[in-house]
Amino acid sequence: MHAPIRWGMIGCGDVTERKSGPAYRLAAGSMLAAVAARRPEAAADYARRHGVPRVFDDIAAMIRSPDIDAVYVATPPDSHADYALAVAAAGKPCCVEKPIAPSLAEAQRMVAAFEAAGQPLFVAYYRRALPRFDQVRDWLARGAIGAVRHIHWTLTRPARPPDSGGWRTVPEAAPGGYFDDLACHGLDLFDDLLGPIVAAAGHRHIQSGVGVVPDAVAASWRHHSGTLGSGIWNFAADHSRDTVTIIGDRGEIDFAIFDGGAVTLRADGTPIDRAFDDPDPVQLHHVERMTAQLLGGPAYAATGVAAARTAWVMDAILASGVA
Repeated sequence: MHAPIRWGMIGCGDVTERKSGPAYRLAAGSMLAAVAARRPEAAADYARRHGVPRVFDDIAAMIRSPDIDAVYVATPPDSHADYALAVAAAGKPCCVEKPIAPSLAEAQRMVAAFEAAGQPLFVAYYRRALPRFDQVRDWLARGAIGAVRHIHWTLTRPARPPDSGGWRTVPEAAPGGYFDDLACHGLDLFDDLLGPIVAAAGHRHIQSGVGVVPDAVAASWRHHSGTLGSGIWNFAADHSRDTVTIIGDRGEIDFAIFDGGAVTLRADGTPIDRAFDDPDPVQLHHVERMTAQLLGGPAYAATGVAAARTAWVMDAILASGVA
């Protein structure tokens, strides 16, 4: 491929307004060349406001267009597989929003289709490309906390009306509710930092008594390396909290998945804080790394294969019945 990579975007919802759409326009070697949506009038409005040069009334026509090099699927998860399979059939690279799909089976079909087509499938787990997590990765690689023993994540949010969550409260799109939308970010990052998770189990419950998807999940897991993990995700709490601790035999690392701020290394009795600003737009480095690979540069790790591993973990955690 030659620069710029001409991306066609399917969908124009909230995630595309600030987080992703502008990144495809601003990243080096990338161009947001077209947009299409189930409601053509919404696509036309998005294109007008964001300076996208072309609008397609037909999503399938955009996927097949010779003027489109790669496709970004920015729709709810229950439509990812259909669109991604069409992109694979057209022989083009694709990036889908996270989570990759509502089920492991769909994720595996998507991965298999792109492997057969010889094209890359990316997933928008853009935290793999954020500078603060590059710092965590570096500390771990240098053995700053010694042998890694355990990782724990606590994520809480106040309850929201069940009709305010969009696809996040629809079982067909998100059987785990907000857990599906948010926990996948951290679990994918943990796969990147500590290696694949090979065993996982959990419990889920509707603690608020409202809605049809879980609002509380607890889990434990084991990485291939032997590092153990645990997490709680509660979306019926009275406060917001987002804390991750990686515990080693000579120290620990603390950070947040969503709340930004500093990453902290505590070893040898002296805490070290490193503060990083996220790029604006936040998916900029993610799009740059995908684009660099498509232009012949280094491989980028936010792949469908990795996302399918995260889908397997999510399935395993949610497999137990509602308690």
